[in-house]
Amino acid sequence: MNKLTIIGNLTRDPELRTTSTGVNVCSFTVAVNRRQRQGAEGQPEADFFRVSAWRQLGEICQKYLSKGRKVAVVGPVTVRSYTANDGSTRFSLEVTADDVEFLSSRSEDAAGYAPAAPAQPAAAPAADKGFEEVDDEDLPF
Repeated sequence: MNKLTIIGNLTRDPELRTTSTGVNVCSFTVAVNRRQRQGAEGQPEADFFRVSAWRQLGEICQKYLSKGRKVAVVGPVTVRSYTANDGSTRFSLEVTADDVEFLSSRSEDAAGYAPAAPAQPAAAPAADKGFEEVDDEDLPF
């Protein structure tokens, strides 16, 4: 079974592209901090995972994610190799997202969600809809 679950922060804004067949794919990179040993000082180390989210999931990621947002990504992982500018061979971990969960709260979100619509006042009192108010003292439990 090849299924990876990562939790981390986006290193840049997601990029949405469309393939030649018209399928949308959103790409972004997630930095996952490594746990530090007790007493370790300095900059925490991180692993970087490239993520591809396809079709509707990709559109949603592009719309609501931005740099710095915390996400959980679940999906299979593949290792890709490439040649760097200096001629060395490097490897990249790529996750094809089956599921992406947005973990940053709205107050932590720098880009911000649209504020929730204010609650609408009830059009009619509850008694008009077949319900009546019950006092806690009248409940049998």
